[in-house]
Amino acid sequence: MSPTFVQAEFRQAFRHWGRPDTMRVDNGGPWGSAGDWPPDLALWLIGCAITVHYNDPHSPTQNAVVERSQGTGKRWADPEHCDTPEELQECLHYADRVQREVYPSIEGQSRAAAYPGLKHSGRPYSLRWEDREWDLHRVLDQLSGYVAVRRVDKNGKVSLYHRPYYVGTLHRGKKVFVMVDPERAEWVFTDLSGQQVRSVAAEELCAKRIRALTVANRS
Repeated sequence: MSPTFVQAEFRQAFRHWGRPDTMRVDNGGPWGSAGDWPPDLALWLIGCAITVHYNDPHSPTQNAVVERSQGTGKRWADPEHCDTPEELQECLHYADRVQREVYPSIEGQSRAAAYPGLKHSGRPYSLRWEDREWDLHRVLDQLSGYVAVRRVDKNGKVSLYHRPYYVGTLHRGKKVFVMVDPERAEWVFTDLSGQQVRSVAAEELCAKRIRALTVANRS
């Protein structure tokens, strides 16, 4: 599932239901990564003023409500008898609507009737809103709390978001700490004692690339 596909689905959901305050996600792509830095999709969500909360690895019980909902959807949609992906999607939409708006699950009421406030978060979304309100500073402030460790290669470089950055041949073979300076939008490299050895503009950490999900070099 490509990050751009997921982003398009999120935008559609946000237009209908409103932006959530927090999104609880797993650690696999495209939500999380095995590396040190949040992936493009998470950075985009942060810029939309949505907190990204990561479950602990291999801990499905931390998201038990969603896991159970997925199981219920599978049983109700009966995928074994669907001939095409489109038919399965139609069945899933129907099952979801029935469970939300028809099934008497709370003192004889449907979930939608019992909790009318869930019809919209009250946090609007549109592409026009995103153009106006998406905030790079939120992203940089979030990244400033991360510290990564890299080993400098024989050419004096380290990789960040699959892009090479020169630290210096003097440090090849050594480990360095990597941080983000949120005020200057720079990568900061220090040795293990905390002594700064280099800083360089973090060109991929800009609004255009984050919103286009092209922070990481996938070529």
